[in-house]
Amino acid sequence: MNHYYPEKLDLNIVPTPCFVVDESALKRNLDVLSKIQTQTGCKILLAVKGFAMFSTFPLIRSTLKGICASSPHEAMLGYEEFGGEVHACAAAFSESDIQILLKICDHIVFNSFSQWNRFKNLVQQQDRKICCGIRVNPQHSEAKVDIYDPCSPGSRLGVPRSQFREDSLSGISGLLFHTLCEQNADALQRTIQAFEKKFDTIIPKMNWINFGGGHHITREGYDIDLLCELITSFKKRYGVDVYLEPGEAVALNAGVLVASVLDIVQNDMDIAILDTSAATHMPDVLEMPYRPEIAGAGLPGELSHTYRLGGPSCLAGDIIGDYSFSSPLSTGSKLVFLDMAHYSMVKTTTFNGIQLPSIAIYKPDQNEFSIIRKFGYLDYKNRLS
Repeated sequence: MNHYYPEKLDLNIVPTPCFVVDESALKRNLDVLSKIQTQTGCKILLAVKGFAMFSTFPLIRSTLKGICASSPHEAMLGYEEFGGEVHACAAAFSESDIQILLKICDHIVFNSFSQWNRFKNLVQQQDRKICCGIRVNPQHSEAKVDIYDPCSPGSRLGVPRSQFREDSLSGISGLLFHTLCEQNADALQRTIQAFEKKFDTIIPKMNWINFGGGHHITREGYDIDLLCELITSFKKRYGVDVYLEPGEAVALNAGVLVASVLDIVQNDMDIAILDTSAATHMPDVLEMPYRPEIAGAGLPGELSHTYRLGGPSCLAGDIIGDYSFSSPLSTGSKLVFLDMAHYSMVKTTTFNGIQLPSIAIYKPDQNEFSIIRKFGYLDYKNRLS
């Protein structure tokens, strides 16, 4: 994959660690999503779990129809800062969750019929219309990594066909399925086939179907024509509205994480300790796991100087990976980790009290760099008691 790199950005003015989001790259992605909405009539939502930099919401809401949330806090952020439709779906809601969501959500999707039956009276007592849906599990796996597969055996996510309660559909207007993780339209095509096979008698009773997230729509080589064909034909077959809720596709290749070398030590190999951490700043490196790309770096041994890159935390496994560089690293050297706008930003933690990365916006057309948010001691302290 060809990752974006802000070539015009002067790294000397970037404090580290720092997430830098390129506004022009966001616009590029939004242009693609806009064309899909126009061509198919579908509605695309921003998955806040993937990208929640709300200073960019005024730009994003000019194209997307709203947000989808996995918690009351995400829903509140979308309601306050984004506008448009507010959708919520989670594995389970508490009554206090529902009381918040009822005030701000347009759609609430329940993960089970027991949750729906528990809260439907509260929903129906509202003065405003709230569309309610059920998340279904088509029992069709597409995700390549088990931790991201919502359809694996024993999954807690979604109602399988065998447990689907057709006698409890009064008040339910839609269904949501989700199977994908960074995948192309062919995976969606197979999912739709599995979904239709299991729920063919239910779909015609619905007003809307949510195709979930994980669509890598803005990736180079993504089959947009197939996606549009799938959406258009589905809408024609069933006469329903179709929603998509990508998070990654909105911010794909739209930002970087800039870090500095703090020290270089030697233990069987050269090891560079950075001011950014896999454990606290990019946990997917350890969870997935995966190896993030660095501008100008190669595989171990590919270029002249190879280093193991690690973070400053006390976790022994806080290792980002092994990389090679054409020139030796030294204290103060800056490294640019690519494609870091989505998920990494929302998953940072303050473990060990490590400084959270600043958040910045870069506008290459004006060559304008602005720090949007800096974090400090109180951000760490206020999470504790």
